[in-house]
Amino acid sequence: MGDGAAKSSRRERSDAVLNRERIVETATRVFSAQGRNAKLDAIAREAGVGIGTLYRHFPTREALFEAVYRHEVEHLAELAGELAQEADPVEALRQWLHANVRLMATKKGMIEAMQLVAYGSELKAYSFARLTGALTPLLERGVAAGALRADITAEDLLRTLVGILYAEAGGDSSLRILDVFVDGLRRNSKAPS
Repeated sequence: MGDGAAKSSRRERSDAVLNRERIVETATRVFSAQGRNAKLDAIAREAGVGIGTLYRHFPTREALFEAVYRHEVEHLAELAGELAQEADPVEALRQWLHANVRLMATKKGMIEAMQLVAYGSELKAYSFARLTGALTPLLERGVAAGALRADITAEDLLRTLVGILYAEAGGDSSLRILDVFVDGLRRNSKAPS
């Protein structure tokens, strides 16, 4: 076995893994506050690593944006798994949708950068697949409980969510619109009198 094969079969050192995680978490905060033009050396300094370490993990600004984007998608997917344990499936769905709106509202500084990275890429397909996969059990649970209509898919719901977020740019009006939408998903829902 050559040196290249031996290196690829080794696990990443624990300090390297921790450095990568700190960089992504720090970049998430900094990009949220300062936007896509935030200084990478400031991110490295705040993460407690050198700029060389940042570039070793993320050779380009776009690579760091992508890592942040994936981190946020994973956070939402994990949240869906946690909410699937909630007693009320409709409320669990509502909480997950609200978390998406809150995330968008707090990440306004990153939106432009995230769109540039995700547009037309494998990353867009990955995030759509990951989020629909996370959302499907929430919907299925509501349908099985007889609480939600069976004629909407996770893909439909995610596309609706994206449309609401882009139209309203997050915030209270997005939450209100999502609440109306979720109420409309209830099985045998009736318009308020």
